[in-house]
Amino acid sequence: MSTARIHPTASALSSTIKYHLVPNLRPPTNVVVFGGCHSHLKRFRTRRALILAMSSSSFAPPKPIEAIVKASITVPDKLGDCPFCQRVLLTLEEKHLPYDLKLVDLGNKPEWFLKINAEGKVPVVKLDEKWVPDSDVIAQSLEEKYPDPPLRTPPEKASVGSKIFSTFIGFLKSKDPNDGTEQALLNELSSFNDYLKENGPFVNGKEVSAVDLSLGPKLYHLEIALGHYKNWTIPDSLPYVKSYTKAIFSKDSFVKTRALPEDVIAGWRPKVLG
Repeated sequence: MSTARIHPTASALSSTIKYHLVPNLRPPTNVVVFGGCHSHLKRFRTRRALILAMSSSSFAPPKPIEAIVKASITVPDKLGDCPFCQRVLLTLEEKHLPYDLKLVDLGNKPEWFLKINAEGKVPVVKLDEKWVPDSDVIAQSLEEKYPDPPLRTPPEKASVGSKIFSTFIGFLKSKDPNDGTEQALLNELSSFNDYLKENGPFVNGKEVSAVDLSLGPKLYHLEIALGHYKNWTIPDSLPYVKSYTKAIFSKDSFVKTRALPEDVIAGWRPKVLG
């Protein structure tokens, strides 16, 4: 992330200050002296001081946002496999907001974490000195507090692809190949493919929005878990879905915040094996 910062010209300001504070020092040729009048000089120096103060405060980097997320269960000090945590981190990344990660072992929740969130669920972030749980609430709060760049998805598009995750879980847990769970997932993916064909490449058109940041991590889990436990992949007959996942998964923000494949596999193992 790069941020352009505009400041008064340092060399000119430095030269002006030296001239007024050091006796017998001739003014540099590129500095304008206001007629030798003490009152004019005083106002000039006051304006300069105000500009510097305003500049330093206006462009001060925002304080990192504290974010509590699931820790990896396979590698120390790595992000875990929670798609809801990744959604929040993706939102922070796409909004170019600094954040401070706090990794929590959900199998051995520390006391300090339970004091913050008695339910023991992640993600949780600190906004305006208050701890905010739930990825839906967090994403909305970040959009309201930091509206630029905008990630808001129009209400009429916010539910696109919303049933894919639940049908994926149903198919993943199924032990009966004829129970219809695979077809239910294919139906949802087909509907999503048709939508993207007419409205893509992303849900809200050309730009990524909040719904993509929610759906992307879930599709990542789908791809890894079904590939491992069912030897199943999204069929080639759904090219727009495949292009969509490729575009989302290759974004720098996604690569930075994704879970390790081995964590995804380990995370779904209890549901698959019952």
